[in-house]
Amino acid sequence: MSWRIEALQLPTLQRGSEGRNVTVWQRFLLDNDFPIGAVDGDFGNITDKATREYQTKNGLRVTGIVDITTYEKALAQEFAVYIAFYANGVKRLLAYLNFGDNEVKDLQKSLTAIATLNPPLVADGDFGNNSIRGLAEAYKKRDVNFPADLTQQLSNATKAKLGDDFTPAIDNITEYAKRLRQRLSGRNWVNFFPDRDAIDDLASPFRQRVQAFELALQDAGATISIASVLRPPERAYLMHYAFRISRNEIAAQNVPPMPNVDINWVHYNNAISIQAASEMVSAYNIAFRPALTSRHTRGLAIDWEISWTGTLKVKNANGNIVNINEPRTSYENPTLWDVGRSYGVIKLASDRPHWSSDGH
Repeated sequence: MSWRIEALQLPTLQRGSEGRNVTVWQRFLLDNDFPIGAVDGDFGNITDKATREYQTKNGLRVTGIVDITTYEKALAQEFAVYIAFYANGVKRLLAYLNFGDNEVKDLQKSLTAIATLNPPLVADGDFGNNSIRGLAEAYKKRDVNFPADLTQQLSNATKAKLGDDFTPAIDNITEYAKRLRQRLSGRNWVNFFPDRDAIDDLASPFRQRVQAFELALQDAGATISIASVLRPPERAYLMHYAFRISRNEIAAQNVPPMPNVDINWVHYNNAISIQAASEMVSAYNIAFRPALTSRHTRGLAIDWEISWTGTLKVKNANGNIVNINEPRTSYENPTLWDVGRSYGVIKLASDRPHWSSDGH
């Protein structure tokens, strides 16, 4: 390949090196199954060991130093994509792939065409933030068809300039676009940071109160289905801001970041950002604005449904048997709510599955 490695501005890395370039290298090692501990931008003993293991596996001279020889091997494994994605280095990536001003303009025009971007990208040869968002949107729309569509759309002049390097260049751009798309907000984020559903995860003494109520219900023959107990703060963050964006309470670009949540709320245009947030709200099944800090995040609430057949004969906390008939669901039966209250597990009437330490 005749790519321009100097365009990537690759520094030599070794034990004692620090900063974003180290972070990029650590992420590359981690994704290739070389344990590096924390991705912290600190080239310490663990990163040194992982680098040596990488060099050994790839038939390189084992030095623990990330030099040009090590970089060349990594670049054959799409390391340049990591520079684009984790170091805001997409312009360096394109220059490395031999995309000059005319080729970048061609890429911008082609992305507009294959994704019918509205408004169209300005074909100015400057692949900035708007072009990056356009690339992510194009991959979102075309998905697995993206590389074939882009290959067909790019001009013969671009293909001629890149020659035999054209296909691997498209592979690098596709991998970068795929990573951008995975970061975009949308219903897929519902699968991250799931709620815990074990009563043992609740905070004391609320945990013991729920356990006592649960035991009484089980002894009475009730059916219990737990939906959520402890909500990770990351999930609360996603739910809270998805709700607010969907209702135009905050612009996507103004949402504060949260550590460990690598989400991009900003899509190609504002309407798409709002639509993606609305899809998240629907997927989370949100009825009321989720709080960033709530009884759920503190282990003081449980979402569950309790149901039964016939007459439920359940003991309250005082040891008295309470007969409960219709409606045979905890969502709607105030008599059952009173039994729960006796144990210190209090129903929030306006939220069908929600019980907490104080009814909020």
